[in-house]
Amino acid sequence: MSKEQLKCNKKKILIVDEEASYRELLREAFRDNFDVIETESCKEAFSLVNLNMPELIIVDLDMPDNKGVLLCEELKEDSDTREIPVIVMTSLTQKDDILHGLEAGASDYITKPFSIPEVLARVESHLRTQDFYDELEHKDLLMLLELSETISVTRNPNAILRLIVRKMSKIIDVDRCSIISFSKERLIVKASNDLEKGREIKLDINRYPELRASIETKKDVIINDIKTNPLMASVRAYTKNLDYNSIVVIPLLKRESVIGTFLLRTVSTEKGGVSERVYKLCHLVANIAATALENATLYESMKNAQEYLEEISIRDDLTKLYNRRHFYRKLRNEFSRVERYGEDLSLVFFDIDDFKKINDTYGHVQGDKLLVQIGSLLKNLSRECDLPARVGGDEFAMLLPSTNKSGALNLAQRIYKTIQGQKIEGLDNELISISVGVSNCIDNKVKSAEELVKLSDDAMYQSKMNGKGQVSQA
Repeated sequence: MSKEQLKCNKKKILIVDEEASYRELLREAFRDNFDVIETESCKEAFSLVNLNMPELIIVDLDMPDNKGVLLCEELKEDSDTREIPVIVMTSLTQKDDILHGLEAGASDYITKPFSIPEVLARVESHLRTQDFYDELEHKDLLMLLELSETISVTRNPNAILRLIVRKMSKIIDVDRCSIISFSKERLIVKASNDLEKGREIKLDINRYPELRASIETKKDVIINDIKTNPLMASVRAYTKNLDYNSIVVIPLLKRESVIGTFLLRTVSTEKGGVSERVYKLCHLVANIAATALENATLYESMKNAQEYLEEISIRDDLTKLYNRRHFYRKLRNEFSRVERYGEDLSLVFFDIDDFKKINDTYGHVQGDKLLVQIGSLLKNLSRECDLPARVGGDEFAMLLPSTNKSGALNLAQRIYKTIQGQKIEGLDNELISISVGVSNCIDNKVKSAEELVKLSDDAMYQSKMNGKGQVSQA
């Protein structure tokens, strides 16, 4: 076939970007496999689309006056161009632009600075034609559909990996299907059809040249015969007694910054090399897995971020005990249980005697260190059901659900004995003293959460009136 004929068979990609450097970067990446058309003008872009009818369009969203989004909308409104896939690209920080581009009809997005292998994988995925699926069997297509539907709603990345390898090993002629992660020169088998749930295996990268090659090139690696392929020469001593003959490695290229580096690897004892069907199925499953992993990882990160924000919103910045607002919210909830079910509830209040003098003498930094140390002691003394809190400058509280008068007094004494006489570094061996007050719902016939607090507070001040450094009961 002549070069002219080959060029005619290439699929066309239109690049629309005002920055010449990005156009040049993409042109160099695409020129061997695609016929590249480019322009810096959105106005000219629409004319070029109608003139050339490209199979895919890449539009930059960082152009001024929202030109990129407007071009996407124009393309999707025209019946002749609306079916052409559009990939938008923008800076990583411009998340609103991404959303606007997708709302305008874009099929996908890439962020700058981008990885060329990732861009190529995304482009090839969008340009796959019907003939790509011709080698696949009906059961393969059903498996792909079922797999895609199932993992699209799965939010646990490890569950996604296990599901993929299980489905793959059942539907195609492979003896092992694994997904392997790579980070800091470490290979770890995260899931395999012959690996127990929750178990991982570390691999020596020097024993797996096919994995190293895929990682370094970010391309597929196909070994039709492990005993003769030159890539496997360095490990021939390890592979000569193995039963399997062929290997396929597909890198999961979908925003590595999000999901990390993963590889889909299959091995088979079938002779005759890797069939077209097996290769295509591996490729399609790798793409499905990459998308699902990205979604699950983003979901996990958002969930973790939300949990973190919720946690810090209820914690005291200094001592990391619960803060005053959360303490009173939990107090009201627990008192509702007392009213509804007749359960008992106790409360311990205490503050540091002469704390102002400590601050004035040694400075607020040393005062803060004292508060942190007391917070740590209080956490160690609390049960899982208790709620230790800092409710004021030097005031602390311990909410004790399902605890009677005797139990509350015992804990108050333990708190007192643990903190009383503590020597704090930086305070010239000055001994710490606390005044403690204890109240109990049933014994004190308490009618409201506020009354329980007042009783503990009054008992604490009674300790101070009696000479400080002691425990008093309401």
